[in-house]
Amino acid sequence: MDTQLGGSSSQQPNVASSLQQPTRSNNPLQVPFQQQSQLGNVQQPLPSQLGSVQQPSQQGSLQQSSQLGSLQQPGLTTNVLQGSLQQPSQLGSFQPTHQLGALQQHSLTNRFSPSSMQQLIKGDRSMITLSDDNVMVKQVLGTHAPDGREVDIRPLLYIVEDILNRTTLNPEGLMIAGTQAQVEYLEDKTHQANFLVLLDALSYTIDRISCEIQYKAFGGSDAHQTTLSIFHLVSSFAWDAKLVLALAAFALNYGEFWLLAQIYSTNQLARAMAFLRQVPGIIEHAGLLKPRFDALNDLIRAILEVTRSVVEFKELPSTYITQEVPALSSALAQIPTAIYWTIRSIVACAAQISSFTSLGYDRFVVSTTEAWELSTLTHKLRTIRDHLKKQLEICNQYIEEKRDVEAFQMLVSLFEMVHIDNMKPLRAIIYPRDDLQPLVDGYSKKRVNIDVLRRKNVLLLISSLDISQEELSILEQIYNESRVQSTRLESQYELVWIPLVDRSVPWTDPMQKRFESLQSSMPWYTVYHPSLIGKAVVRFIKEKWHFRNKPILVVLDPQGRVVSPNAIHMMWIWGSNAFPFTSAREEVLWRDETWRLELLVDGIDPTILNWIKDGKYIFLYGGDDTDWVRKFTNTARAVALAADVPLESAYVGKGSKREQVRRVLATIAVEKLGHSWQDLAMMWFFWTRLESMLFSKIQQGKADDHVDPMMQEIKKLLSYDRDGSWAVLCKGSSVVVNGHGNSILPTLVEFDKWKENVRLQGFDVAFKNHHELLRGETYPCCRFEFSHFAGRIPEGMRCPECNRNMEKYTTYLCCHDEGNTPNMILYN
Repeated sequence: MDTQLGGSSSQQPNVASSLQQPTRSNNPLQVPFQQQSQLGNVQQPLPSQLGSVQQPSQQGSLQQSSQLGSLQQPGLTTNVLQGSLQQPSQLGSFQPTHQLGALQQHSLTNRFSPSSMQQLIKGDRSMITLSDDNVMVKQVLGTHAPDGREVDIRPLLYIVEDILNRTTLNPEGLMIAGTQAQVEYLEDKTHQANFLVLLDALSYTIDRISCEIQYKAFGGSDAHQTTLSIFHLVSSFAWDAKLVLALAAFALNYGEFWLLAQIYSTNQLARAMAFLRQVPGIIEHAGLLKPRFDALNDLIRAILEVTRSVVEFKELPSTYITQEVPALSSALAQIPTAIYWTIRSIVACAAQISSFTSLGYDRFVVSTTEAWELSTLTHKLRTIRDHLKKQLEICNQYIEEKRDVEAFQMLVSLFEMVHIDNMKPLRAIIYPRDDLQPLVDGYSKKRVNIDVLRRKNVLLLISSLDISQEELSILEQIYNESRVQSTRLESQYELVWIPLVDRSVPWTDPMQKRFESLQSSMPWYTVYHPSLIGKAVVRFIKEKWHFRNKPILVVLDPQGRVVSPNAIHMMWIWGSNAFPFTSAREEVLWRDETWRLELLVDGIDPTILNWIKDGKYIFLYGGDDTDWVRKFTNTARAVALAADVPLESAYVGKGSKREQVRRVLATIAVEKLGHSWQDLAMMWFFWTRLESMLFSKIQQGKADDHVDPMMQEIKKLLSYDRDGSWAVLCKGSSVVVNGHGNSILPTLVEFDKWKENVRLQGFDVAFKNHHELLRGETYPCCRFEFSHFAGRIPEGMRCPECNRNMEKYTTYLCCHDEGNTPNMILYN
């Protein structure tokens, strides 16, 4: 045929309008793209545009597609629906084997010809290789004319996400279900009503975009121009709304296609429609089309990810972040470009689906070109997504810090206010919202609301997951004893465990198991999970209540006032007798206390309490030197026999070095050297109570009270424990001598020098006088080392031996006792 497209010749309507490739003259943004020949796509080795043959000698010459079957000439049949076989007779010209009712150039089949289907994707190649997006950005910004209306686009995005998730075909040919959040949103009646209102306002725009995308995809229009036309349709909307509306329009068409795929086998109407769109063939040959489906699915996922990021930027609260923040300003500057390429990718996806439904699967099985096109767009969107996510992460961190500061200040103010009851302070610390029950009842193991603590004295046990079993067992014993007689004043309090964890460390299964194990062993109330405790609360507890790593017990009265910043020391020393655990009660207890043996061993060893009742002489001693223990006990026994006095001894171990203590215990048991505490928990409690006495005084600001001899004796005993051995001699309840092993043992060894004084002065006075003589010759060095995890640390200390100011040092220490790090390490 010699048909020409001249001024007097009859024009075929669709050859120039629908089949012509966009050239640089009609698309100033297009850059030529060269492609290697592929099976089923014959390419002219001429400097003409890809896929067309131009006759240079004649203006308006007929353009012939180089793709198989793309040239349409009058009188030839190109009806792919009839399955006519076309054989190429020359480059770009094909003759049919037979004709079954010739179709005109403007027929339905011609509109879905391969060249028109590839037109849109080929346009993408030129834009993807464009090095500078400035022209495109100016064109996009030129369409932006918002009318000021605010649209909550999140509900529409939920619907779109649900559609696209359920229409994504995996390699096995199965659909992916929507997320739980999307399912719950769709099933919520309130959300459904709100969405219907939103849809009434947006449905017209969505339909227009949907028609635009479908029409341009079938017609083979330039992708850039199609994208700009969509921008014109949504010119009055905000940036995030533009993108979600375009995505909703695509989801409308895409969802309809896959809805037919899902129900055509069981619904006769859907079956007829599915055959019109060639759905059964596509599904049947999904395996062969896998590269295309994979590329399409990857691009759709990238589109969704970028869309979510854009919407999240819109939802950032302006109260906490403004455009002066560099991360936000940088992201907002990139939003128009990100939205352009996302809508451009939506257009490419629509063209791909149109090619499936119009040409059938067999046209593209042998070619991966189109998959490459989609993959290129996917790569570009993922680059955009990564940039936006990075900036979004910085913005969210900035907002979180702002909110934490605000929440911290609110907590500070809250605990300075007067309240009717304790509900507001407790909710602020434990969990401020009402959407779940934040506590677990230790008795029933059921979840309960914070209301169970209303108008009660509440003790907040604050600790990490490293709280020791000894601490828990002793605390449980004290707690259970207070519950025996619930009508007693001492039992009118509730205990709540507040677990604090390091948020920077990922939560692991071992941590979860450790938490569950601790929670199940506690008979009091516990917080349901550590994640309920906010960052601002953790900061408040550390800064205002001086929590480091060791457990503290903060006491709130029925009105929510802090009556003791840490009553753990009162609890260890006096148990429930310290109720209501206020600082005032602590002062009263200390005022009534004296330096006596019961203070050291009360509630630990009933055997010693019986010795006290019998008025016996008692040596309480400790250390980790086996030879010293052996020599001390044997010498003390011999001296008692010689002096004819009833003397008992009890080994109470050491504040650390458990393995050495175990060896000493074994020696005492084998050689029958006397009474000892075989239970290490008893030793732990002894030393913990002793440390608590010092910390209690520090908390009251009386650690260096020189007129308090009891405090000086406690400090001596703690310092003796660190280096070497020590012993305390008591007569009944009264403490006679508190001395270091370097002076106690020589006093016993030199018994012959003072034995005559025993008959005149008594054993206790004679021993004390000779010990003072030996002690005056040399004073052991005293050292107090406070762990940074111990809470409040005094600014300075005075030596209990010479009363001079002690020097400060920084020391690193490991006692190799797992789970037994002392609050305070003291050595000579």
